[in-house]
Amino acid sequence: MAENAARLAELAPAGIDLNFGCPAKTVNRHRGGAVLLDEPELIHAIVAAVRRAVPAHIDVSAKMRLGYDDDARLLDCAHAIDSAGASELAVHARTKAHGYRPPAYWESVAQVRQQVRLPVIANGEIWSVADAARCREVTGCDALMLGRGMVRRPGLARAIRQAGAGAVEPTTSYSDAAVAALPWRRVVPLLADFWVDVCTRVERRHRAGRLKQWLNYLRVAYPEAQQAFDALRAVNDPDAISAWVRRVQALAAQATQVPVTEDVI
Repeated sequence: MAENAARLAELAPAGIDLNFGCPAKTVNRHRGGAVLLDEPELIHAIVAAVRRAVPAHIDVSAKMRLGYDDDARLLDCAHAIDSAGASELAVHARTKAHGYRPPAYWESVAQVRQQVRLPVIANGEIWSVADAARCREVTGCDALMLGRGMVRRPGLARAIRQAGAGAVEPTTSYSDAAVAALPWRRVVPLLADFWVDVCTRVERRHRAGRLKQWLNYLRVAYPEAQQAFDALRAVNDPDAISAWVRRVQALAAQATQVPVTEDVI
């Protein structure tokens, strides 16, 4: 891993992040990701080796969960990462066994923050401006990492920042602030860019599914995404989807409301 990090450093990255939180079975089966949370000594060795292999001006950060089956070694792992020279640590407030099921145990992130010297970033179950405020209150962390919340509401980070500046009031549940911060007409160009990436990187037979997967997240917050999902539900031809994306993108540039209910073919 240190050798790979050294090669990556030659590309002048903003930083190198080590993920000790991945719950994927394939990764864990090959002794990577969250399974390493049972081996804090090995985690320390990995972080230290990567830190030595990378120039000092490039940050080496890490992400972890609370543990694998339980959180018995939570602080051991956090101290291992801290003492190995990482610049910051993101903590997903669940174990691997918890998966992505709510709740997130933000109180455990607070324990980590109180025990280590490096900056701690809180992660897990931040879906709204109100969630962000509560997470900061419980964990004591200023910095937050957003995952599925940003996939569902791409304007969430902006809304959280605006709330911190006093531009909007935090709300108590799923807030409209994130949607207001990035309305649908501004999400459409993101979808178009995403589709270009999918067509470049993903096998043709899997492309439609990738776009529908994101629309499935977006439709929770955006009625227009529900309409788009319904329009594309039975469409698997990438060429037809590309034509649909172009039409909707053109309409988005012309109007504040983007019609997405037109036939795909």
